[in-house]
Amino acid sequence: MRKLRTIEMQRLSVQEFRASEKLPLVVVLDDVRSLYNVGSLFRTADTFRVEALYLCGITATPPHAEIHKTALGAEESVVWKHFPTALEAVGHLKGTGYTVLGIEQVEGSQPLQCFAPDPQQRYAVVLGNEVKGVHQEVIDLCDGCLEIPQLGTKHSLNVSVAGALAIWEFARQLIFR
Repeated sequence: MRKLRTIEMQRLSVQEFRASEKLPLVVVLDDVRSLYNVGSLFRTADTFRVEALYLCGITATPPHAEIHKTALGAEESVVWKHFPTALEAVGHLKGTGYTVLGIEQVEGSQPLQCFAPDPQQRYAVVLGNEVKGVHQEVIDLCDGCLEIPQLGTKHSLNVSVAGALAIWEFARQLIFR
């Protein structure tokens, strides 16, 4: 076995990425404070051709060296928008026909692995602040919540890891089925 060189991987150019079909998923970041988490989510969004990232509240926006450090240029390929609050982003998404799901531990949440997205529907997932999670008023606007099962002693995952798992599950079911 031999590792592939970058040139052998035949990755898309930024222009080809922008023109390509996207996973029908918008990822909303609700007051994510770490620029490294934001950059990591840009990179994951690029990996699975997520439709867009919505950066809300205190979530930093490109250009920024700390975002670039983990995004590795994905902030140039992935479409992003800034909203003053996640409430406004969720309102916009719901008004344009998206099903909005929080990634959060709430009463009545559905395990992520049990969720079956409808291929005819467009979705958005909301990821919350590293300490406080998704704001309750944002949860109140969501159509539901998905929970990532956890078997250890910790009650949460890093937001970029949780986002990657959620994005992967949508890609697995909608693209790699």
